[in-house]
Amino acid sequence: MFLGSYVGQVTGRKNLYVWPGECHVHAGITATDVNNIFQKYSNAEFMVHPECGCTSSTLYNLASGDISKKAHILSTEGMMQHAKKSDSSQFVVATETGIMYRMKKENPDKMFIPVKENAVCKYMKKITIEKVVDSLVHNQYEVKVPKHIADRAKVAIERMLKIS
Repeated sequence: MFLGSYVGQVTGRKNLYVWPGECHVHAGITATDVNNIFQKYSNAEFMVHPECGCTSSTLYNLASGDISKKAHILSTEGMMQHAKKSDSSQFVVATETGIMYRMKKENPDKMFIPVKENAVCKYMKKITIEKVVDSLVHNQYEVKVPKHIADRAKVAIERMLKIS
């Protein structure tokens, strides 16, 4: 619901149906967490995933001047690219902490600070390269949904592929 609300805000679309669901990890990152980490790392740039529960309140705090940070709402790849190009040496990152490994590996001279150390998704950790390969090679882990749902999902996927 946070990502859907963000997309609606950015695009100006009023015809989005935002499902009242959330990622428990992203929802657990709050504006209080963000404000607390800024007290410790006052020179760091701020990067946040739009699906984080703190996004709306963080934007409000930025607009009102309560947070005077260089803030960026970015996708995972957007965060990676921004960190690479930025002259900053410190980044506060609001998302699932799994991204930290790649950020540090690709930018060893920069410091990445998670807003919340325990923002770990046990479900994402179940996805491995081996399981993805097995799924594709051996046609395992098939997900079945009713045809009417699959048909609607296919339309959405085709639209995304068309604009990519």
